[in-house]
Amino acid sequence: MKYIYLIFLATITASLTIAQENDSIIVVQSPSGRLSGLIDIQDLVNEGFNYYQAEFTGHWAGIEVGVNGFARPDYSMYEADDIDFLSNDLFMSNRLNLNILQYSKGLQSTRNTVGLVTGISLSLQSYRLDNKTTIEKDEYGKVQPKTMFFDSNQKSKFSVVYIEVPLLVEFQIPVKHVADRLYFSTGINVQRRLSSHTKVKYRSDNKKQKLKTPGDYALRDFKFGGTIRVGYRWVNLFANYDFIPMFEDHRGPRLYPYSFGVRLISF
Repeated sequence: MKYIYLIFLATITASLTIAQENDSIIVVQSPSGRLSGLIDIQDLVNEGFNYYQAEFTGHWAGIEVGVNGFARPDYSMYEADDIDFLSNDLFMSNRLNLNILQYSKGLQSTRNTVGLVTGISLSLQSYRLDNKTTIEKDEYGKVQPKTMFFDSNQKSKFSVVYIEVPLLVEFQIPVKHVADRLYFSTGINVQRRLSSHTKVKYRSDNKKQKLKTPGDYALRDFKFGGTIRVGYRWVNLFANYDFIPMFEDHRGPRLYPYSFGVRLISF
């Protein structure tokens, strides 16, 4: 009986020893860059959000306001008394651009700081003339000045509405944080005239009156020019210059429209 007890005790001891060897914990050193061997910190850095991997987005869509003027005026085909009849008040000659559609295309494979931008804009352009002067077309289709006087406070304006399509190359420079970018764009814009008219406002019998006269006024149906745009965050500036004269050849003074202004709202 004594021997059976010893054999049983020896068997129990051997079993416990084997169990302890199988259940022992082996500590393995975590590879460099890992936390507890489970999370790779380097993977978190590499796979985090990268602004350079986002699609290129240009700066065109929005609402812009500015002023209009005429450069390089040539009235050589008019009499001396009629020279500068389209001379306008620059800061009362307004431009409103409704840049309603935009399409952007990046030009880089690994960055998003250079790209092409195009879209569609409705451009309302007006020119404040001398209060007593408006324009008309004579029987030969030539633009002529016309003097009209109703009262001392009257105002005269010449307005044109265009639909505009730009083609721009835009360069962006990240500042502090890549989400905030200084941008510069330049290119051309093509404009198609939709309508045009003259307007004279005055008072008669203490009532406001308005004489509006639609017409093509020998304006070109199509024109194109250059544009430059620059901005950072809420400051966005633009300047435009037409490469061809406003009126058809030999039917009006030779004038090259220009404009400059700011974007009020970005889409």
